[in-house]
Amino acid sequence: MSNIITVFAKHGGRLHEIRVDIDQSSLVLKQSLVEATGVPIERMKVMLKSGLLKDSEHLTSTGLKDRQTVTVIGTADPIPRAPAQVIRQDSDHEPAPQTPHEPVGLVNLGQTCYLNSSIQLIQQIPELQTALEKLEVSRSTPEGRFASSVRTLSKNLQTSSKPIIPLELLGCLRDIAPQFAERDERGNFAQQDADEAFTQILTALRSGIMEDTDVATVINRYMSIEMTKTQRCVEAEEEPTIATEKIFKLECNIAIDTNFLVSGIQSHFDERIEKRSSALGRTALYDQHTKLSRLPAYLAVHLVRFYWRRDIGKKAKIMRKVVFPDRLDLLDLVTDDYRARIQTVHHAAREIIQNRDARGAALRKRDANISGGDEETSLREEERRRLDGIISSNVGVDVGANPTAIYELCGMITHKGASSDSGHYIAWTRNASQETDSKTWDQFDDDKVTPVDSAKVLSLNGGGEASVAYILLYRPAVM
Repeated sequence: MSNIITVFAKHGGRLHEIRVDIDQSSLVLKQSLVEATGVPIERMKVMLKSGLLKDSEHLTSTGLKDRQTVTVIGTADPIPRAPAQVIRQDSDHEPAPQTPHEPVGLVNLGQTCYLNSSIQLIQQIPELQTALEKLEVSRSTPEGRFASSVRTLSKNLQTSSKPIIPLELLGCLRDIAPQFAERDERGNFAQQDADEAFTQILTALRSGIMEDTDVATVINRYMSIEMTKTQRCVEAEEEPTIATEKIFKLECNIAIDTNFLVSGIQSHFDERIEKRSSALGRTALYDQHTKLSRLPAYLAVHLVRFYWRRDIGKKAKIMRKVVFPDRLDLLDLVTDDYRARIQTVHHAAREIIQNRDARGAALRKRDANISGGDEETSLREEERRRLDGIISSNVGVDVGANPTAIYELCGMITHKGASSDSGHYIAWTRNASQETDSKTWDQFDDDKVTPVDSAKVLSLNGGGEASVAYILLYRPAVM
C-alpha cells in the first residue's frame, strides 16, 4: 500500500496541489509547501482539521488524509523558492554524479548551520560512512527514523552534484532532542550549539535501538577514548583509587594563560578535589591525576569557548587565541603502562613521518606541482606494512585505536560571533588522500563550498569575533 497522498494547500487565494509521503515528518510536508507557496519555514503556519501542525509531529499522527485541504499562513518571499541547483534529502531521482565527485553543501533552513557543519564533520570518518551504508533499521521509532535519515543524507552527500536540503534530518533531530526546536524571542528557530549537535548525533547513533549495530560498533571502536584517573588522599594514608572512564571527545579548557591546545587539554588532568574519605569518616582533599590509556583512530577535541555570564543572561564567548597543530602528538598524555606498550610504535611512526616530509620537500624543491606519483604510493604502502608488523608485535590488535599517538588534523568546525546563541558555524575538511600530502581543504559554509589551503585553516585560532576553531577532528598521521 502506497503512503503517498495528495494534499491541497490554500494560500493567498490560490489552491496548490502537492504530493507527500505520510511516513515522513511534518517538516517534509512543510518543505513541499515552501516550494509551492514561497513561504519560508520559519514564517509558516499550517492549519489542519486537527489544529496547528507542529514541527515535532510525524505525519501519520496528524490524521492527514488523501485529498485533504490545509491552510498555509505566512508571507511568501519575493525570490525564487526552490532553485534547480538544490535537491531534497529524500529525493530518489538524483542524476548520476560527475567524476570525480565534487563535495556539496547543505542548505540552511533557518539557523541550522550547527547541524550542517556537524554532518559535514562526520563525513571525515570513512569507516562510519561504510557502516551507515549497510545499516538496516526500522523507521517505526523516532530514533530509527533519525538513524535512517543520517544514512540517507550521508549517501546523498557522497553522490549528489547539487546542494542538499536536510529537512528530514532536521525534523528527526528535533523529534529525539526537542531542545533543537527551541525558538527565540521573535518566534524563529533559535541558534544552537554545534558541539551539542555533534555530540547528540554520535550518541543517537550508538545508543538505544542502535546499540547492537555496526554503526555503534564503529563509533565505540574508532572514536572512544579511555581515561584512567588516580585519586590519592592528601590528609590520610589510604590506598589510591584507580578508575577508568570512556569518553568520546577531549575538552580543551581555555583559561587566561592558555595559549596552546595541549596545555588546555592538560589543564584538568591534575587537580585537587574533595570527596568523602572512608578512613577519616569525613570529606577530605584528594589529588586526582588523569592520563589517557587508549587513543582512538579519530580524536575529537572541543575547545570550550562559551561560558555563562549572569550579568547578560547568556553564554558569552572566550575570544582568546589558542594555537592548535596540524600534527598532534599525545604520547606525553598517556599512562606509563600504555606508553611502554606503544613507545616502539610511536618511534617508528615518527621516523616514517620524517621520511615522508623529507621526500615531499625534495620533490617540491624540484617541482612545486609534483605530488610523488606511483613511486610515493608504493613507498607508503611498504611503510604501512612495516608499521603494521611493529604494532602487531608490540601492542596487539585493538581495532579502531591509534597506537602511534600521532595525529593529523582532518576536520574542524568554527564559530563566528560573540555568543553561543548567535553567530555562524562553518565546517572545514581535508579534501584529499594522504598519498599526496595535499594541503588543500574544503570550506563548507552551508551550501557554499570553497577550496582553501591549510594555512588558512590553521590561522583560525582566535583573537576576535571572526571564525575560530571550536571542534577539531584528528585522524592517524600514518594511515
